[in-house]
Amino acid sequence: MFSTIAYQLSTKFAEEGKCPCVERRVGMSKKPAAQPTLHKVIMVGSGGVGKSALTLQFMYDEFVEDYEPTKADSYRKKVVLDGEEVQIDILDTAGQEDYAAIRDNYFRSGEGFLCVFSITEPESFDATQEFREQILRVKNDDNIPFLLVGNKSDLADKRRVPLETCRERAHNWQVPYVETSAKTRDNVDKAARQLRILDGLRFMFRRS
Repeated sequence: MFSTIAYQLSTKFAEEGKCPCVERRVGMSKKPAAQPTLHKVIMVGSGGVGKSALTLQFMYDEFVEDYEPTKADSYRKKVVLDGEEVQIDILDTAGQEDYAAIRDNYFRSGEGFLCVFSITEPESFDATQEFREQILRVKNDDNIPFLLVGNKSDLADKRRVPLETCRERAHNWQVPYVETSAKTRDNVDKAARQLRILDGLRFMFRRS
C-alpha cells in the first residue's frame, strides 16, 4: 500500500510520463510480455534513521524531509541487472518490526535486507546488532543477502559513529557496508546494487 506522499509522487510522475511504477500501454501485443523476475528487499532500522526517505529517494529521486510513515509501505521498481530486467519490491517496515509476529512475517518473506542506521546516532548503530540477530533467527541462514547502510552521510560534521567502527562490524558480519545520504542521493543506487553481489555475484538475483 502506498502512503499519501508516495501516492502523490507516483501520480505526479505518471502525468509526466516518468514514474518507475507506471507503464504506458502502446498498442496491443498478441502475446503478453514476460513478467520480470521479482525480488523482495526488506528495509529495517531504528526509527528516524531515514529508511523511508532513502526508499523514496531510490524510487522517485525525491527527498521528503518530513515523511513520517505509521505503517509499512511496499514500493516496486523495475531495474536492469546484468542485462536482465527485474522488479525490486522494497518493504519499508516503518517501525512495524517492534511487533514480533508482524516482524517475523516480514523477515520470512524477504530475499535481501538493508539494515539502516544513522551515522549521527550511536544508538541506531547499536540496534543493528539486534536486527541482524532477529533476521538470522527467522531466516535460519547466515548467508542471506544483507547490506549494512550508514545513512545521513551529508551530516559528516555531526558524525558520532566512527567510519572504522562501521567497517569493522560489516567485516565481522562478512557483509558490504555503504554510507548514503537520502538528502543528496549520495550512494543511494550503489546501496541497491550492492545486494546483488553478496555470496558471489548472483546470490540474490539468480533464477530459481
